[in-house]
Amino acid sequence: MIKRTALLMLGIVLASACSARDTSAAKAPPFTDGVEYVTIQHPERLSPSGKVEVVEVFSYGCVHCAHFAPYAEKLRTSLPKGVQFKLLPASFSPAWEPFARAYYAALQLGVMKSTHLELFKEKFDQGYPINTMDELASFYARQGVNRKAFLKAVNSPETDQLLANGNALISDWGVDGTPTIVVDGRYRSNQIKNYQQLLDLTHWLVKRELERKAASKS
Repeated sequence: MIKRTALLMLGIVLASACSARDTSAAKAPPFTDGVEYVTIQHPERLSPSGKVEVVEVFSYGCVHCAHFAPYAEKLRTSLPKGVQFKLLPASFSPAWEPFARAYYAALQLGVMKSTHLELFKEKFDQGYPINTMDELASFYARQGVNRKAFLKAVNSPETDQLLANGNALISDWGVDGTPTIVVDGRYRSNQIKNYQQLLDLTHWLVKRELERKAASKS
């Protein structure tokens, strides 16, 4: 009788231990700092807005960014209230600088939203030669943008400053490839297996950041 009771108690203890381990595993974060994302040591936002910001660091010269573009649009429209989606063009090389300048010029001329996906489409899907500033000017002209106005905006002091600020921030964030997502200047995507995982990670980090901000106010 004593042996049976002891075995029964041992079984209860082992079952409890297994249950505790299972519960702990179920609550384990789906993503790991240093693997799928990196915590930025000195957080720095793109804008002073009070909203949580999701920034895609990208380039029109990047085929992976072209492939990610539909996912980025899905991400933009699925973010909760109080969260902003923004773009930041990278110019890791002289070959990419015209694309970054074109993005800032399009912003100044108010045509960025209407031309963003179309530029990817023409360059990578339709095979238009869009690499030089002259070819970029021709693209925007096809979209109804005045060529002279575009070239003026591309070389304006405002664009020079935006480009310098953007490059400095990208460097501070430690971004070395595109597309990369940075959440509130605090977390940067890192080793991502596919675009859907990048979306899932972003939503998880956004939720985490919203909870952190809510807790700091309470």
